[in-house]
Amino acid sequence: MDLFSKQNREVFSNPLNLDNPIMVQVLGICSALAVTSQLKPAIVMGLAVTIITAFSNVIISLIRNTIPNRIRIIVQLVVVAALVTVVSQILKAVAYDVSVELSVYVGLIIMGRLEAFAMTNKPWPSFLDGVGNGLGYAMILVVVGAVREFFGRGSLLGFKILPQSLYDAGYMDNGMMSMPAMALILLGCVIWVHRAYFYKEDKK
Repeated sequence: MDLFSKQNREVFSNPLNLDNPIMVQVLGICSALAVTSQLKPAIVMGLAVTIITAFSNVIISLIRNTIPNRIRIIVQLVVVAALVTVVSQILKAVAYDVSVELSVYVGLIIMGRLEAFAMTNKPWPSFLDGVGNGLGYAMILVVVGAVREFFGRGSLLGFKILPQSLYDAGYMDNGMMSMPAMALILLGCVIWVHRAYFYKEDKK
């Protein structure tokens, strides 16, 4: 089997653009609003989601034929909860300050890919689907987080970008960028731009 066949490449690449979990599927909006006030937690959240989605997809795909249909949602919840717990503990060990901010939202992992893809596909395509959706989700978080931190704090990853002379001349950071409402507006703009330029409707 060709691991990087055209079909597998599409499974990986579609969530980055044409089937992005935030811009097209409109999933994970709450966590996106909560962790994008700065770039660092946005990056960590994106990586955490990518890891959890990829490996939960693989696990569910491996055992999909042994899961009774009536308890499949419960099994999916157990797998996701176990992976979330592992990732959360790792974050507490290596990035405690970020883990505190993400503690609630790391658990809000979307199970849609397990139900829509992993339950009906083999492990390798399921892994690619999980990585693609995780990276597509992370990409939007990073863009919104970078914009909010830059205009709201004049910094990126905690490092001051704008020179002091600019502030001396009268420039002020935009405090509204730290508010969830601004994150919602930015996400709306990203979704609008994406659909205006890349979304292709079926022509009848």
